[in-house]
Amino acid sequence: MMRWARILFALGAMLVAISDAGAEGFTTPFGGGDAKVDSNKKESDGFAPAPKTRRAAPGADAFGTPVLSSASGYKLGPADVIDISVFGVPELTGTLVVSDNGTIQLPLLGETPAAGKTARELQRDLAARLGAEYLQNPQVTVSVREFNSRSVILTGEIEKPGVYPLKGQMSLLQLVAGAGGFGEGGDSTVIILRQSGGKRAAAKFDISAIEKGQAEDPLLQAGDTVVAGSSVIKKAYKGFLKALPIAGAFMMF
Repeated sequence: MMRWARILFALGAMLVAISDAGAEGFTTPFGGGDAKVDSNKKESDGFAPAPKTRRAAPGADAFGTPVLSSASGYKLGPADVIDISVFGVPELTGTLVVSDNGTIQLPLLGETPAAGKTARELQRDLAARLGAEYLQNPQVTVSVREFNSRSVILTGEIEKPGVYPLKGQMSLLQLVAGAGGFGEGGDSTVIILRQSGGKRAAAKFDISAIEKGQAEDPLLQAGDTVVAGSSVIKKAYKGFLKALPIAGAFMMF
């Protein structure tokens, strides 16, 4: 009898301890409810306040870093390669190249305009035309295999120079980062050469200032040439580098 009394007393003490722990804000060892924090505790007592979650801005990750846009907003142009699939109709499924006049050749539909449309827009157009004349509720899928019509050239003191496709909106910082950053002999100076209104324009940027948030990160345009490294720029353009303002304003020349 005394043994059972001692066991019941011990169980009672455990239940009281668990109840007190839950009131103090600790999770019970049996997972009974969420942990709580005593609202009377202050940072001076050793309890730091819960960190606030930073919401990502549109087109940015949780740290506010611009995220490379997907190809969903990419507008097709000549030389782009696209895949077209019509469910259940293998004759209408295949890979096509957008011609110089901006069209594609399709069975049943013939010459079809494609340039200036996104893959989704072309997909809707094809589904509507096939549904109106040939098929009932056609399931059409269009995707871009190769981005050839819109690109920029990256050259100079960079790890991976070359021609880069613009898959939607791409910033200067994203381009440089995607190319592996600057080479051993490069600094953070970059110029963008651009055709605008039949004239050439140029602007100088400091990548390190962009990374620190001290300068704007410009969006690139199709046909831009990006030259990295002041030594390369000086050799190619002589005194041209000094004439450009570092603020990134485009100057005609």
